[in-house]
Parts: sequence; C-alpha cells; structure tokens
Amino acid sequence: MALTGTFNKILDGKRRLAIPKRLKEELVEEKSPQIYIAPGTASVLLVYSEKGFEQQAQRLADFSRNGPEAAQYLRLYYARAEKVEVDSQGRVCIPERLAELASLEPKQDVVLIGVQDHAEIWSAERWNTYLNDHGPNFDEVAAQAFGQMPW
Repeated sequence: MALTGTFNKILDGKRRLAIPKRLKEELVEEKSPQIYIAPGTASVLLVYSEKGFEQQAQRLADFSRNGPEAAQYLRLYYARAEKVEVDSQGRVCIPERLAELASLEPKQDVVLIGVQDHAEIWSAERWNTYLNDHGPNFDEVAAQAFGQMPW
C-alpha cells in the first residue's frame, strides 16, 4: 500500500519521534520492530520498512555500475543509513549523525510525510519552505515529471 499523509510531530528531548499509527502499520512488522532511517536529498531523512529498504537496495544496485559518482553516493548513503528499534510506544530515536544531517534538534517541530514506498522526516521549517516554493506549481511539476497526465 502506498504511504500517504502529512503528520506534524515534535522530537522529544532525546531525539525520539513517535511514528503515527497509520505509518507504523505499514512500516513496522510485529515480529521485527525495526525500521531503517537513511539520508535523503534536500536535508531530509528517509524511513523504510525492512522490506522496503531491501527493495531500495535492489534499485540502487542497478546504478552501482554508473561510475565513480554512483560509488561515492552508495558509500555515503549506506555509511549513514541505520537500522533503528521502534519502542513499545511506537517511537524511534533518530541517530545523532542523521539528526545533524537533517538539521533536527531535540524539542523541534518536524513533519513526517508518506511518499509512496517510504516516509520522509523534515524539519517543519524546511517542509513549509518546500511547500511554499513548490506547492503552487503542482500542475507544472506534474506535467514536467510525467508529461501527459492519464487522468
């Protein structure tokens, strides 16, 4: 099922983030309460289920032969990606180096968004800027990304 929605949250003083129930149901398996947090572009963190991370790894493997830039990206991506535990209250602790990468501070407002096969964690300030910059151009972005829309 495609992950969707926008969820406003606050990091607690220990950099813990409560995963909304709807996202948790799709990302976290009961038998293995772990997810992957990885670096994304635009100072965003990507959140994958274990299965989703493996699927992402398969997609990235296709690019591994695209030269030294691809190799450099893969090193940086996998060196920073981390498997984290989801506690009994549905929270994850964002590792310090990933929090720094996304400019996330304890007790800060953050936004989680569902993006098809993964979720993203944004600082609320950056998400609002992104939305203000790109939201009004939704139709143009869609046309550039997909050409003639089928609907």
